Amino acid sequence: MRISRVSLMALTLAAAPAFAGDVDLSLTNDSVKGQVNFLGNNSDTQLGAGYTYHEGSRHIMNVDFHAQGRTALGNLPTTAGIGVRGIGWDDDSLDGGALGIGGFATVNVPRVPGLSFTGGLHYAPDILAFGDSEDMTSVELRGSYRVIRNAEVFAGYRYLNTDLDAPFRGDINLDEGVMAGIKIYY
Repeated sequence: MRISRVSLMALTLAAAPAFAGDVDLSLTNDSVKGQVNFLGNNSDTQLGAGYTYHEGSRHIMNVDFHAQGRTALGNLPTTAGIGVRGIGWDDDSLDGGALGIGGFATVNVPRVPGLSFTGGLHYAPDILAFGDSEDMTSVELRGSYRVIRNAEVFAGYRYLNTDLDAPFRGDINLDEGVMAGIKIYY
């Protein structure tokens, strides 16, 4: 019995409330992404998994592991994480992936309760890339507003790029664009 990737992702997202800290769904003009983070913001570590379907039959999977903690940026309360993001992708005749090193920071704005800004950057040099990927860069920026205690809406920008190994050479933007979405906390 063969289960499609989309069916598997839908099943994972449906079961997420039983074991998740939060579920994140976002859209760009060309892609849809689901992300499940298994531990809450107060945990010392964060483990997450995500799936992106990009128009044209490109599938992108990620697994994240970060050490995280509370800090301050100036007088702004901040949650920061440092760790790794494993990314695998498949696109018709090409596929690859990488283990990116980097992190994220979420800055809360106390004067506007519910408003926060998040930035994340992960980079994998050639030594940490495999398949048709030579290196990989993942960047995500977003502004969020928590509309109720356990849900927020957000808008931002997502960029995922890889250079290609020989014989293909060049680079490809696996996913790029302005995004919007929702995040639900459990």
